[in-house]
Amino acid sequence: MRIISRCLSNTFKPLFVRLRSIGVFPKRDAISLWIIFVLASRSATAYEIDFSHDILPILKSQCVKCHGGDEREGEFSLNSRDLLLRGGEHGPAIIPGDAKRSRLIELVTTKDASKRMPPEGEALTAKQIERLAEWIDSGAPWESGFSFAKNNYEPALRPRRPNLPDPMSARVHPIDRILDGDFKSRNESLPKPIDDAAFARRVWMDLNGLLPPTADLESFLLDRSPNKRKTLVRKLLDDKRNYAEHWLTFWNDLLRNDYGGTGFITGGRKQVSQWLYRSLIENKPYDAMARELIAPTEESSGFAEGIRWRGTVSAGQTVEIQFAQSIGQSFLGINLKCASCHDSFIDRWKLEDAYGLAAIYSKTPLEIHRCDKPIDKQAKAAWLFPDLGNIDPGIDQPARLKQLAGLMTHPENGRFSRTMVNRLWHRLMGRGIVEPVDAMQTRPWNEDLLDWLAVDFADHGFDLKHTLEQICNSEAYQSQTELIVSDDPTQPYKYRGPRAKRMTAEQFVDNVWQLTDYSPSEYDAPILRGEMTGEQISKIQLTAKWIWNRQEAERSPAKEAISLRKEFELSALPKRAGIVATCDNSFELFINGKKVLVGDQWDRVRGAIIGKHLKIGKNEILLSGKNGGDSPNPAGAFIECKMLHDDGSDLNIGSDSSWEWSETLPEKNGKMKAKAEWKPAVEVSKPEVWMAKVAPGLKSQLLMASLSQEWMVRAALSKSDAFQKVLGRPNRDQIVTSRPTAWSTLEALDLSNAEVLDNYLTHGAKELLNENKLSQAELVDRIFLKALSRRPSKSEKEIASEALGKDQISVDRLKDFLWSIVMLPEFQIVR
Repeated sequence: MRIISRCLSNTFKPLFVRLRSIGVFPKRDAISLWIIFVLASRSATAYEIDFSHDILPILKSQCVKCHGGDEREGEFSLNSRDLLLRGGEHGPAIIPGDAKRSRLIELVTTKDASKRMPPEGEALTAKQIERLAEWIDSGAPWESGFSFAKNNYEPALRPRRPNLPDPMSARVHPIDRILDGDFKSRNESLPKPIDDAAFARRVWMDLNGLLPPTADLESFLLDRSPNKRKTLVRKLLDDKRNYAEHWLTFWNDLLRNDYGGTGFITGGRKQVSQWLYRSLIENKPYDAMARELIAPTEESSGFAEGIRWRGTVSAGQTVEIQFAQSIGQSFLGINLKCASCHDSFIDRWKLEDAYGLAAIYSKTPLEIHRCDKPIDKQAKAAWLFPDLGNIDPGIDQPARLKQLAGLMTHPENGRFSRTMVNRLWHRLMGRGIVEPVDAMQTRPWNEDLLDWLAVDFADHGFDLKHTLEQICNSEAYQSQTELIVSDDPTQPYKYRGPRAKRMTAEQFVDNVWQLTDYSPSEYDAPILRGEMTGEQISKIQLTAKWIWNRQEAERSPAKEAISLRKEFELSALPKRAGIVATCDNSFELFINGKKVLVGDQWDRVRGAIIGKHLKIGKNEILLSGKNGGDSPNPAGAFIECKMLHDDGSDLNIGSDSSWEWSETLPEKNGKMKAKAEWKPAVEVSKPEVWMAKVAPGLKSQLLMASLSQEWMVRAALSKSDAFQKVLGRPNRDQIVTSRPTAWSTLEALDLSNAEVLDNYLTHGAKELLNENKLSQAELVDRIFLKALSRRPSKSEKEIASEALGKDQISVDRLKDFLWSIVMLPEFQIVR
């Protein structure tokens, strides 16, 4: 079958589909076999390579004399990883993942003295050669920002307000005035502008992370007003919920915040999810966010506290040192990981600098360790830039942290504002003004641009949305992406337009869900979604009672499980309906046999929008609850449902003694066995044991659920899974500021054959066929508009017709067609 994206289809899909079709192995086994094959084809690396400690000293002592700094014997330079991969007169020096075929290993192991490297002095030891081979086999990782090239650049500490060049033509935006002057000095043409459809897709994806809804896109394209692009940018930024839920990905990476993984099971790690979500919804100024993270509140303390690893850890992984590393990387774009062990090989930071920051956080005297060994010297609390002030080591830890927060956000700390605007430019334009973004000791390719953005950011109260709006409203952002013919790492970077960007894993999943109308009903982030005011929440009245099967529920048997239900009649469907529930200890809640809520922590209230599950006539709310613990302990359940009708009336159904309970539990489909015996439920005698903790959450969730439209759950609100990890979503044990830009073999495999993606597309195909009585041409047109923000060409229509068949469209054919669309680079890349 001739499908649009033959490249991946021809490479992977037919192989595994064919093997499955002849019964060699099921789908999941196909994936497992390929993974095993890929991994087995590479040399196993039992030792975890540390570039700074294992590799850098070898290169520095044996290779840099001839191939570092200004030296380039044989046209080969080691100054950066890119140059290392490029090689010299005889081609690449290494093949990442394959030491045996790498020329570097050949030259350091040869017996021919005329070819051996280094040409003078002692040969490499067997141990050094082993380490180099292991490093190459593990992909030749390189410390971000490190170079053997001479670097005499020291960024200015204080802000600098550059003079703007005169505008060229009608391009008056300050960003364009700076960049246009750069183009003029190089005698190069300006990049061409993009059309309205391309702009709409780019800005929707960048600001809210979603594909532009078809109706909104068509309305924008028909709009003839001259300022419609500015209006769209502001509209997207004003969409508080979608803005917040898209940018959660950026901030979760930067603050290493997640919903599960290392440290959460043992209590050695805390989330900042609710604090972060509300900060984004409210558009809290960035300097205020930084102060609350450095001198934390209870809600924001998870960032500063880091991860308390189980067992004994190295001196460079203690909570205090993690604090120094996190503060340096997130807010200043500097790497203190190397300096946490010894004086940095990468830049000017010393061991005492990292320990000085760590001592600000430490509640006890902190002994300095060099390479994990104590040096009999105590760290002194100190700030990295004493020109702005310093820390008083004699005051208590909370006061020291407030001092640090003040120094970090000091009006004269230009490095603080430059670091963030560089991150935002990188996210929108595909490359930082300083690159990598965590190497802010590096000279920017345009200092005036970086400084202007930084002072403008500070002038506008560190308003993140303001800077995003500034960039998006520039002609530079609205230009065609740069066509990269060759990216010579030996030459300085020259800006020639924005660069195309990969969707993040979360964006890809969101947009597949959006295309297929497939999204989970539950999410993992412990947050209240949307914008809610305190006044709205205070007006919510809770009518429900805590109920169970006995009044003295505080002595309920451990592991006791019961069902609770309420049957009610509806003569008309409500306009909106929501439900909230919690149960000590865990529960599942069904509406007319459809599972809508699951909870396993009584103090974490869950809410759901349920309008689509209700029907005229008899309805049922059913909760299956289970007590926890190993001995008798309190048990109880709280359920409140609120329905709003078109005439303005509302109906509340809350758990009380009119409910019923049974020892029989529902089946997986939410249905009860016919023999279930029902008895009157009982209001428990001491609800205050729970209510003091959960009442605010109950009101907020009920307000959200009963007043909200049906909102798609965003991937950024859910725990990662194997599919997203393969697509580049990190586990966030470390701060991540740049995701992988290249596709891997495993990604190609999962995009071709992953069961989770297959399920999404199958669901989407069924929904499209069941709910929309469209002709084939209309269906293809709709899919193209939704996925690619354009209509199909004549040749694409012909290919689609062949793919879908002339007869009635089958689910499988439509699923494969959807798959071919989401495999297109045009879908997966933000251009």
